[in-house]
Amino acid sequence: MSLPHAILTALLEKPSSGLELTRRFDKSIGFFWSATHQQIYRELGRLEASGHIRALPQAGPARGQKKEYEVLPAGRAELERWTAESADPRAVREPLLLRLRAAAVVGTAGLDAELQRHLTLHRAQLDDYLEIERRDFPPEQTADENRLQHAVLRAGIGLETFWVEWLTETLSALPEH
Repeated sequence: MSLPHAILTALLEKPSSGLELTRRFDKSIGFFWSATHQQIYRELGRLEASGHIRALPQAGPARGQKKEYEVLPAGRAELERWTAESADPRAVREPLLLRLRAAAVVGTAGLDAELQRHLTLHRAQLDDYLEIERRDFPPEQTADENRLQHAVLRAGIGLETFWVEWLTETLSALPEH
């Protein structure tokens, strides 16, 4: 049930319209919590109906204008409650690992191409994360308010680094055909 909390977080960072929120999601939160644009818009409606957010009043007629949302005190309280809630780590559910396990039984034909494809994707994601870190968190900047955002990015960098190293090692361990 984290999508509403991801949306509350994004709106607390900056009140936004649904369109702006989906664009921001695609460039930040979406790296570690994916949602379709339709899911985000549906959740905005639920959050508004539950009294957690509201559409800001508009100066002109509402028709054709984007609704911009802000978080209400009840939404902030819900996010604070959820942030403090304990949760156990989730089990890994990665189809590629299951494919490798199956390949141990049926053979590895074609697996090297899929592993290489994943390696290319993880290298590209790692490059994206490193660029974001260079741009948004230069070494001379030690702003306390961004420390946790940087920690989330560092987790992404660590995960992508793991995948690149693991895939490289696994590709080298594949039997030659």
